[in-house]
Amino acid sequence: MDLSLQRLRMLRELRRRGTVTAAAQALHYTASAVSQQLAQLERDVGSSLFERLGRRVQLTDTGLVLAEHAEEILGAVERATLALEEAQATVSVRLTAGVWASVASGLLPAALTVLAAEHPGIRVRTVELAPEDTAGAVRDGTLDFSFVIEYSGYPLAWDSGLDRTVIADERLHAAVPPGTIAAPTVVLADLAEHPWILAGPRSHLGRAVRIACQRAGFEPRVEHEVGEQSTALAMVAAGLGVTLVSDLGLALCPPGVDVRAMTEPITRTVSIAYRTGTARRTSLQLVIDAVRTEAAARGLGAR
Repeated sequence: MDLSLQRLRMLRELRRRGTVTAAAQALHYTASAVSQQLAQLERDVGSSLFERLGRRVQLTDTGLVLAEHAEEILGAVERATLALEEAQATVSVRLTAGVWASVASGLLPAALTVLAAEHPGIRVRTVELAPEDTAGAVRDGTLDFSFVIEYSGYPLAWDSGLDRTVIADERLHAAVPPGTIAAPTVVLADLAEHPWILAGPRSHLGRAVRIACQRAGFEPRVEHEVGEQSTALAMVAAGLGVTLVSDLGLALCPPGVDVRAMTEPITRTVSIAYRTGTARRTSLQLVIDAVRTEAAARGLGAR
């Protein structure tokens, strides 16, 4: 019996997520492609592996047995990859990383350019995700590593199966329409009476800013709920409200936005998260070093 690693990954995700659609989203395939591959896996095994219960899927006894072994097989492949990298004098590997807009535009281009020049065998493929989703995709094995953020005043629960390395410390700044605030600095309460442009309360940024505003004695009046900093900044430039922007996000500022430093700054750390078992991967550490060097060059080095 010849078992495909790709199909075993699909079965593992099906067990974890309960639907073909959710498994496909996690693996960045279409649902029809996953269904076809799982059907082929059943033919390879010669037995039914799952049954549909409404919209959800339940593994059969055979499916559960194979899924348990899939975890062991895929873990062994990861350990073998690590051992090979350690044994080779040169590193040749492809890594998949979870990113979001300000990291992808602010840190990665220069870091990956240097990495390619110094270690041409390492190729990094990026997948843009919401910051809230990146750590979970690493834990599930969809990504090799991801960028994650944590805000002051809003600590996150951390998965014991993941490690992280801090690569940058950022501050948030007030972004306001021209002429709104004359002073070079502001306190958060200065923005209490203005309409806000802010990410939703379920996002890390949206939740962190709302908590900070509440501690400053007000609830932000959110007129426009948007996820991307570039979109929020464009709306600020149009005079539609105020927002907060990170150091990396400043590169996304269009003309017509005044940036004011916060006298009581909200800070956040940017880290690279990876599975605990992959911490020794030479390729991963080389990527981390390249990104940390670029962050330091921008004055954002981890303190």
